[in-house]
Amino acid sequence: MKVIINGTSEIASLIAKELYEVHDVTVIDSFEEIPEDFNKLDVSYVSGTGSNIGTLEAAGLKKADVFIACSQLDEANIVSSWTAKKINPDVETVCFVKSNEYFETFSQPSINGQYSEHGIDHIIWPEELLMQEIFRIILVPEAIDVEIFAGGKARLLEYRMKEESPMVNKAIKNCFFPENAIIVGITRDDSLFIPDGNTELDVNDKVIFMGNEEGLNNLAATFFERKKKGTTSTAIIGGGNVGFMLASNLENVGIKTKIIEVNPERCEELSDQLKKTLVIKGDGTDLELLESEDIGDSEVLVSVTNNDEKNLLCSLLAKQLGVKRVITRVGKARNVNLFEKVGIDVAVSPKEAAVKEIRDKLLEKDVGILALVEKGQGEVIEINMPEDFNDVKIMDIQMPVKAIIGAIKRGTKILIPKGNTYIRAHDHLMIFTTTEAAARVKTFFKEELVRVVRQK
Repeated sequence: MKVIINGTSEIASLIAKELYEVHDVTVIDSFEEIPEDFNKLDVSYVSGTGSNIGTLEAAGLKKADVFIACSQLDEANIVSSWTAKKINPDVETVCFVKSNEYFETFSQPSINGQYSEHGIDHIIWPEELLMQEIFRIILVPEAIDVEIFAGGKARLLEYRMKEESPMVNKAIKNCFFPENAIIVGITRDDSLFIPDGNTELDVNDKVIFMGNEEGLNNLAATFFERKKKGTTSTAIIGGGNVGFMLASNLENVGIKTKIIEVNPERCEELSDQLKKTLVIKGDGTDLELLESEDIGDSEVLVSVTNNDEKNLLCSLLAKQLGVKRVITRVGKARNVNLFEKVGIDVAVSPKEAAVKEIRDKLLEKDVGILALVEKGQGEVIEINMPEDFNDVKIMDIQMPVKAIIGAIKRGTKILIPKGNTYIRAHDHLMIFTTTEAAARVKTFFKEELVRVVRQK
């Protein structure tokens, strides 16, 4: 696939790193030479502006499959997407914006349900993706990542092993998990791997489970601290777009919310729009303010200002006051690991959320990435079995690399498979594997397994 990226922002760099090994990537920007972040990548570079027809043609747009506009300016991204569509009507356009006004304008479908009348097939606002990720995590007590598939019928949850956990120092085969919940991955010392039954769980392991809603609810009730009513109180530091949208969503599900914002005019706007949220004017780094507002009694604190250093300080103060779970926005993606190492429970990046979305938009129709986890180290991929596929038991499949079939969608049902479960025609397999093994897994299930089963 030929991909053209307009812009050399941090998001552009992250996208290029994700795509260049598999796809033909060309980068456009106005610098005479390619920026340093792209030097080590096997990508082509064209100096010029993405809204210039000559520049786009020099970059090979007429033969491109995807055009991604992610410069620092919304207007430049929108115009370059329009221009790209004018040159090549078949190119798939992806446009990044920072403004909610542009997002709302261009994410509204036309009468026929298509977006292409604007010249933009996909409009991405990273802050909205970040809010959705934080909201999912808040709704599941103790979880540090949550992904939902098949209309909510299948899920992925990630938990960190604590010293008091009954699973610590036990082999997986001896843990006796509830029905319809299985371990598919473990991250230890920042490295993700696929476990087997003999793998022992250690303190601080980040363990990834897949299952249906009932199975994972039973898992949380059995092994993790989980109240029947779920999360009931949340504090938010930062009343920008993410803070506002998050508070609005929390209001809708009945979670008691307070939001701290330093700007008095923004506080008035928030008070007008949020009817059930307590809006507090103040600085989230003010320890006396946090104490006086009983922030330590909040079950979850979310710090989503636009400053990494401030978010880190606010989060550490909240931990000191006794907040059980702290979720922190990280502007610079490379800081995510650092935040987690100093004690932040969940560090989330709008840029990483955007890269996840891009990976999802660029997939072939019969193999989709349902989720990326652990900063892109792991994938949940969906593979649709052909209509002439003959039944085969999972235990009889010899996969060339480590991967786990975490769920099977069969018609309207979700199956959490075991070794004696059959794979059948028309099944939608949800497979967890490492990113480096994903291509091999796709080839195996799409081609090799199908060929072997047909021969039988």
